[in-house]
Parts: sequence; structure tokens; C-alpha cells
Amino acid sequence: MSIEVIGITVLWLFLYGYLIVASIDFGAGFFAFYAKITKKDHIMNDLISRYLSPVWEVTNVFFVFFFVGLVGFFPDTAYYYGTALLIPGSIALILLAIRGSFYAFGNYGSKDNIFYLFLYGATGLLIPASLSTALTISEGGFLLEVDDKVIFLAGELLTSPYSWSVVVLSIVSVLFISASFLTYYADRAGDIDAREILRKFALFWSPPTILASLLVFVGLREHNPGHFQNALDIWWMFGLSLLFFLMASYLIYIRKSLGTAFILVMLQFFFAFFGYGASHLPYILKPFITIQSGVTNPTMGTALVIAFIAGLFLLIPSLFLLMKLFLFDADYIKGNK
Repeated sequence: MSIEVIGITVLWLFLYGYLIVASIDFGAGFFAFYAKITKKDHIMNDLISRYLSPVWEVTNVFFVFFFVGLVGFFPDTAYYYGTALLIPGSIALILLAIRGSFYAFGNYGSKDNIFYLFLYGATGLLIPASLSTALTISEGGFLLEVDDKVIFLAGELLTSPYSWSVVVLSIVSVLFISASFLTYYADRAGDIDAREILRKFALFWSPPTILASLLVFVGLREHNPGHFQNALDIWWMFGLSLLFFLMASYLIYIRKSLGTAFILVMLQFFFAFFGYGASHLPYILKPFITIQSGVTNPTMGTALVIAFIAGLFLLIPSLFLLMKLFLFDADYIKGNK
């Protein structure tokens, strides 16, 4: 396996980790705001707060690793994506700053303020929507290079059906992943009332997740037929994703093995996410950057692979330790400490 394939695989693992961890966080914000306006916050929000308190500070570690690694492995991405993501990237940074402000104010006792909760919930949906534009742009058709100058076709992006299908998928996926985990978390805490509300959320958002996925495939067929054909060649990965989705939804529906159900949800998105990534190769940004043309020199690439694999082996055990000491501690999860 070549150094560039190993590099993009490691980076994709970091992005997948961010997809799962951040989705739980982002969706929790929406559910906390919904609970407040429907006067169910006394049932749900203590549980959500117990999850977020030890976790929110490490959520963006995966994303930072991915972003730094992408520029390190494939330096040309800074040149092209620097122009393409100037607007959506700036919006995402502003939203992340607003979200961080909520945590800061929350620590000083203002987290029950309806305005802060609105910002918290809204940013939870808008951040993944803005970040998802990077995947859309990578399909090509939204950038031009004229006289060594990159031009971003914002109008094309805003009017593209494929672009909006990806935005919709990013939002409903966040809500489904988050509801699935929080259902399990409430069950572990023995909080039956919160579990039932969150279980209904998980079941409610499961059909839109699959429907949005189908819309993305339809949009991809029209926008990038080559990528669509590559995806058909590895249809079994998306078939496994659908199978894991059906199994997870069934377990949530019958209220059994909710931890296993969330693992199945993770597997659902693992196969869908890696199926998308594999079928997108060799392009990182069509038609400008491929993993062969944009990769850094072999010495730097090898050093980065070693560093990022070491980081992965450090980060994953740290998350397990965080879960053991805080999230799933018998007293903490029940709110006794």
C-alpha cells in the first residue's frame, strides 16, 4: 500500500471520528433547545448536560488532526480549498465561536437562558451544514482556475441540487446519531422518561436519514457520473450500511440492547463514509488534486503517517478512559456526582 493511500486512510479515520463525536454534541444542542421550548427540559437537559460536561472540550481534536494532516499530506489543498472554503469556512468558525461561548456562559449558570439555548441548538445544525460544503466542492464544478487564479463559483454551489442534498443529509445524520447515542446513555442512567423521548427522536429521524442518503446518490449521479459509477462498483459497502441501519432501528424500536444499537449505527456510518471516500479516489478535489499528484514528498509523508498513527493510538485510549472515568461511571451517569 502506497504512502498516499495510507495517509488518506488515516485522515479519513480522524474525520470519521469527528463525524461520530461531533454529531452527538451537535444533536444534543438541538434536543436541549427543543426540550426547553416544549417544557421537557426537566426530563432531558440534566442528562444532556452530564454527557457534554466532560466531552465538549475534546470534540474538535479529531477535526484539528484531520485539517492539519490534510494540509501536511497534500499541500495543494491549502491553495484550492483556501479559496473555496473562505465563506463557508468563515461561517463555520463563527458558529463554533458562538457555540464555545455557550459553554463558557453555561459554566457560569446561564445555560438555562432560552437565547443561549437557541444559539446552542441552531449552531448544532448549521455547523455540519456549513462544513459539508467541503465534500460537495470536492466533487468538482464549483471552482475555476484562470491565469493561476482560483475562482469560487458560489452561485453554482447555492443552486446545485446535489449541494443541498448533502446539507440535508448532514443535518438529519447528526440528529439520528445523537438521538441513538443519547437513548443508550439515558438507558444506562436508568432515566426511563428521557430514554423514551430520545428513543422517539431516534425513530423519527431514522427514515429521513435513509431518504436523504438516496437523494445524495441521485444528485451524485447527475453531478459526477464517474463517482456514482465507482460507488456502484462497491455497492456491498453501502448494502452493509443499510443492513446495520435496519438492525439498529429494530433494536431501538423494541428497546433492547441499546448499546449494541449505537454500535450498529456507528458501523452504518463507517461503511457509508468509507464507501463514499473509496469511490471518490483518486480525487481529493476534482479535477485539480489527486492523492498521487498532490502528495507531499515521501520523507515528509512517512513522518506524518507515523505521527498521525501514534496520535490515533493516543487519542482513542484517551476517549475510552474519559468514558470509563466520567461518562459511564456508575455514580456520574446517575447524577450523583
